[in-house]
This record gives sequence, C-alpha cells and structure tokens, in this order.
Amino acid sequence: MSLVLVGVNHKTAPVELRERLAFTDEACADALRALVDGERVSEGLIVSTCNRVEILATTNGVDGFAGASHITEFLSKTRDIPQEFFYDHLYTHVEEEAVRHMFRVASSLDSMVVGEPQVLGQVRHSYSLAVNAGTAGRVIHKLVHHALRVAKRVRTETGIASSAVSISYTAVELGKKIFGTLRGATVMLVGAGEMAELAAQHLAAAGAARVLVTNRTYETAQRLAATFNGEAVEFSDFPARLAEADVVICSTAATGFLVTPEMARSALAARRNRPAFFIDISVPRNVDPKVAEINNLFVFDIDDLESVIASNIREREKEAERAELIVESEVMQFQQALRQLDLGPTVAAVRERLHEIAREEFRRQRNRLGALTPEQEKAVESLLASTVNKIAHPVITRLRRSHETGEAENVQAWRDSFKLDE
Repeated sequence: MSLVLVGVNHKTAPVELRERLAFTDEACADALRALVDGERVSEGLIVSTCNRVEILATTNGVDGFAGASHITEFLSKTRDIPQEFFYDHLYTHVEEEAVRHMFRVASSLDSMVVGEPQVLGQVRHSYSLAVNAGTAGRVIHKLVHHALRVAKRVRTETGIASSAVSISYTAVELGKKIFGTLRGATVMLVGAGEMAELAAQHLAAAGAARVLVTNRTYETAQRLAATFNGEAVEFSDFPARLAEADVVICSTAATGFLVTPEMARSALAARRNRPAFFIDISVPRNVDPKVAEINNLFVFDIDDLESVIASNIREREKEAERAELIVESEVMQFQQALRQLDLGPTVAAVRERLHEIAREEFRRQRNRLGALTPEQEKAVESLLASTVNKIAHPVITRLRRSHETGEAENVQAWRDSFKLDE
C-alpha cells in the first residue's frame, strides 16, 4: 500500500487553471467513486477549494510514483484537460511527505494567509464527502483525524492565528483594543461594498448589537441591512444619525470627504463625548484626516491597517516556525501508528492461527481425557488459551520489531510459516 497526494495550489497554478480543475461537491463524489476501484486505488479523498485542488489516495500493487501517474491521468480524464496543460503545475507527495503536507494544510501552514481558519473547515468538508461516497478507509480515517488533532495543537500551542492579517478583521481587532469590548456596540456602514460587509461580519461575531447601513442606493442598503437584521438609513440622513454609532466603517467610491470635522464634532457632542471609532477603507479616503485630531475620535485609514497587518504577518511567520516543529513530531507519530495499522491484520491472523491449532489438537485428543464436568471442560479450554497467548507473545513481539525496522521479508516469513496467505 502506498499513500499518494497529487495537486495544485495558489503557489503553483494560476486561478484560471485551478478553476478548470476544481470539483463541485457532486462532481467530487462521482469522481471519488470512479477513482477508488478497489484494485489500483483502495481509498480516496479530494480537497477542492478556491486555492487548491488535491487528490489523496492509497494505491495497491504499485509504488507511490506509479500511483501518482495514475492519479494524474485520472485528473486529466475527469476534468477533460490534457495533461500537458497542467502537468508542470502539479506537485506530488508520497508516503511521509503526503502525511506532512496534509498536516500542514490542515494547520494552515500552506495557506495563502498563514493561520487563516477557513481551511480546517474545508478539510473537514472534503472528508465528509469521501465518507459519504464510501471512499474513506482506515488509512484516510486515521490520517484526517490525526490532521485535525495536529491543527488543534498548532492553534492552542502557538500564536499563529492570534494576530489579524486581513483588513476587515484588523479593523475589528483595533476596535476591541480601543473600546475593550465591542459587545453591545452600534456599527454604521457608510457604503455597502464587500470590504464593509466583511468588517460588519467580524463586528457582529465580536458582539456588536446593532448595524446601521447607508448607501447612495437605498435598496442596496436595505439588502445588506437585512443580512445583519439591521436598519437601512437614507444617505441624506446619515450625518444626523452618526451620533448613534460607536464604530463607523466607510467604504464608498466617493471622491471627496463624506465625514468632515464639523460633522464629527456635532456627533461627538450628541454622544456626550463618548469615544467613536472610524475605519476608513476607501480609496480615496472618505473621512477627513483632521477628524483624528479631535479628542475621543479615532480614525484608521487603509495605510494604518496595512502597516498593522505587515507587523502581524511577521509575527505569524515566527509562530509558523514553532508550528512546523509540531507538525514534524506528529508526522513521526503518525508514521509509527500507520506501521502498526499495517501490521494489525498479520498480528491478528497469527494469534488466531495459533488458537486454531490449539483447538484442533484439543478436539483430536479430546477422547483420551474421558468424561469431564462442564467446569473441567472450561478449565482445559482456559489453560489452552493461556498457553497459546504465552507462546504467541514472543512471536508477535518479533513480528512488531521486524515491521518497525523495515524488515518486510521477516514479516512475510512469519506469514509463510503459518500459511496465512493460503
């Protein structure tokens, strides 16, 4: 049995190619059933996201690289793309390298943004598709569960995900630092673009209680407000409603300042000097920089956020080094567990064969023992079982030692001795 992984990701292939190779959930299930034929391929898993398409499989009767060639041909046929179009973009990992790669993917060490949490959910989803398709066997079960455990260790034992590295999430983290907590806060979105929506999602997750949305097109504001059970505000009314907001997120295509110092002072007075936080992620800027000169008003523009992100990325890179050490130690543990998994059927078969020999001999000699009470019969059977277990112990110990040291011929010699393959 060989463990093989073939794939492309954001580092090796452009998005145009990744789109062509990607699988929908339905296509993934169909492809897995076609891939796992029980002869050349016994197990299969496909991870298909916007940043990667990977096929993990256990192959029979061929080495890992021959298995990789088979999977590449399968990928070409399934996605209807000639191999020469994507072959140079592929990476192949076999055995231990495949394990290491899966652990790094689940731990977000191979992501576009190191430490981002979404990839772990994507791995779980891919696994559930393989389980439902019936293509996840004992190796993939064990590998995925171990990968999830590694990801948990990385998140709890390092700070790889503790610092924000997206503009929207960084804005929320800065808000938390200023206010201490955002629970119960009121958020106003000026503009209803994607960045504003992402920031609002993070703010809602952080406990923001109320969302006001204003946009030049009122219907757009209404649609976005409904997403957060919020309230749409007419664009002409937003200056008067500014005082209600603890956090204001500006993201429009306006060419001039929408929030002026005079407007901000008026809102601050209505708030009785309670602090407010402006996140200006517009280019050109929507909030006049002079607003930041007013006490209790805090303004962060896109450059401020990106400088924080750059610092946080450097911090994540340091934590990633610690995470890599965790991955290495877990790879060694998994390889040992996998060897034991491979040996399991042989150990069980040897033990059962020895018990079978004892039972056959007992039946052959039973008449010589004469009449026995039920208690005596059970005592003899117990004695035989105990004796067999003592005889089996050194045999199985030797089997395990041969397996751990890679002496496959010794393991096969024991199988031949007990005629386990006949």
